[in-house]
Amino acid sequence: MDEDQIVGYVTAYLKKKGFHGKLRTWTYSLPDLYKYELIRVLYPLFIHGFMDLVVKGHVQEARNFFNAFREDHEMMHSRDLRKLEGVLSPTHLEEMEFAHSLRQSKFNIKICEYSYQLLLQHLHSTQSTTILAVINENINFQVTPGQPSSISDDPEVVTLAGSSQDAINQINQNEMHWGLLEDSLEERLEKAGALLSDSEKGEGEAKEGDNDESKKRSNEGGKQGASIKKGKKDKSGSATGKSSKPEANTVPAAPRVKPELPLPLTPTEVEISILEDLRNRVQLSSDSLPSVSFYTFINTHNGLNCSSISHDGSLVAGGFSDSTLKVWDMAKLGQQPASSMSQDENDTSQNEQMLGQSGGKKQYTLFHGHSGPVYAASFSPDGDFILSSSADSTIRLWSTKLNSNIVCYKGHNYPVWDVQFSPLGHYFASSSYDRTARIWSMDRIQPLRIMAGHLSDVDCVQWHPNCNYIATGSSDKTVRLWDVQSGECVRVFVGHRSMILSLAISPDGHYMASGDEDGTIMMWDLSSGRCLTPLIGHTSCVWSLAFSCDGSTVASGSADCTVKLWDVNTSVKVPRTEENKSGNASRVRSLKTLPTKSTPVSSLRFSRRNLLFAAGAIAKRG
Repeated sequence: MDEDQIVGYVTAYLKKKGFHGKLRTWTYSLPDLYKYELIRVLYPLFIHGFMDLVVKGHVQEARNFFNAFREDHEMMHSRDLRKLEGVLSPTHLEEMEFAHSLRQSKFNIKICEYSYQLLLQHLHSTQSTTILAVINENINFQVTPGQPSSISDDPEVVTLAGSSQDAINQINQNEMHWGLLEDSLEERLEKAGALLSDSEKGEGEAKEGDNDESKKRSNEGGKQGASIKKGKKDKSGSATGKSSKPEANTVPAAPRVKPELPLPLTPTEVEISILEDLRNRVQLSSDSLPSVSFYTFINTHNGLNCSSISHDGSLVAGGFSDSTLKVWDMAKLGQQPASSMSQDENDTSQNEQMLGQSGGKKQYTLFHGHSGPVYAASFSPDGDFILSSSADSTIRLWSTKLNSNIVCYKGHNYPVWDVQFSPLGHYFASSSYDRTARIWSMDRIQPLRIMAGHLSDVDCVQWHPNCNYIATGSSDKTVRLWDVQSGECVRVFVGHRSMILSLAISPDGHYMASGDEDGTIMMWDLSSGRCLTPLIGHTSCVWSLAFSCDGSTVASGSADCTVKLWDVNTSVKVPRTEENKSGNASRVRSLKTLPTKSTPVSSLRFSRRNLLFAAGAIAKRG
């Protein structure tokens, strides 16, 4: 290395560090009102300054620059920083997909007009042409009128979405049909309830006519007859109230839409069972919260990666790091003596038979076939099948009746983080490290659709109730909604400040909840693509979300060892305007917090009768 090269390296490093350091010092010297907005500009400048040094071969200077300023961004961007800290050469940067995403996309930053003018004035007065060039090339400013907002209260500020805000708004203008399927079981039950109500109303009118005739015949007898008739009518009315209960739990306001996929046939016995559950569904409210059944995995030795619960709670599955999938039948476990089922949650010495072994006899079915850790599992609606996805980049279909593997689906190139059966069965969706989501059917080994558009891992996937759309959550901090027929993205939801770990869509298909690594839950309106309100209360990752079957309650399970219940009606009615969205008045409190003794909550499921099931592996304290 000659002297000119050394001088060039040192000069490049000092320029980057000097310009960035001066802008940082100026930003932190501003009043808090403007400081919190302009701090957002530092992160993209920091990232691109580091990558520019690496690309030009100044690796050691890039490392020094990275270490000098990384602490400023640890809280909000720790996951991105962990990816970049391993870059030791320009070759590493060329091979990193995350770096390609950063290079090819622009950051969208929301900032008020006064702060924007303040920044430009400072850069021009200090002749910071290098920083101006980086800003023009890599940042899209969304300048808004009014006062600046606090960075802690407005998450919709810094987003790497791959598109400008105008492009995102254009995507969100696409037509979307969020209603329920025509001739669905819920619609049939609703119609049956309406017919029953009308027939009973006619019967009541006939009885009132009989009462009038009785009054004409005999005043005394008429009074007695009226009394008897009234008693029968009241009794019938109570029965009507019971039978119309499912009608109250359905969502009659939801529009009906036609299916875009060929629908599988539902066996008659399954339909009868579902209709019976819907008729006996419990109506939930803030005064009538659901009962919760919690399944605790013990002696997992930190090997449990995921858990899943069947629709009726009769089967519980766990995916493990040793590449196995285990399924427990709760009906068989329920036959165990009561003394063996009532031990303390923290007593793991004799409690294996709950979700483990007893007397050397296995109490679970072992499914072995993957060659890597199992990251997700999903039961079919009837519980006859279960899907599992793994780090070996495959998805496997297992039969719970035959206790064997049926199909191995190959298509992803990297680990598959999530897999979910559709609400009607037959179809399923997967999401992967390869930044894609895919639609599959049980009878084909190749994917039917590939959804590409996220800039980082697609960490979770969820079906819309009408099966015409899927939602995906990504490490790029966005949620996308995809049309399964065309494979096109029809909504982009921007607002999270960390990777999305969980998704849930309301039974009427109108609202969606998403949970992230920071513990924040966002409630979205699917039709408009707007965030209705953040649900803040968890102190760690939100691993699971579930809407009640009547759509009135949403449950969240977190690594902070709690289950929280939220009122959906309150969440969607909170006004979110420019004036109040940064204030505490828009915060929604949870209806109830249900703490476990020491068990992070990995999965949640509402049964069709609105019983809440939860599962997780007990963690040792201390």
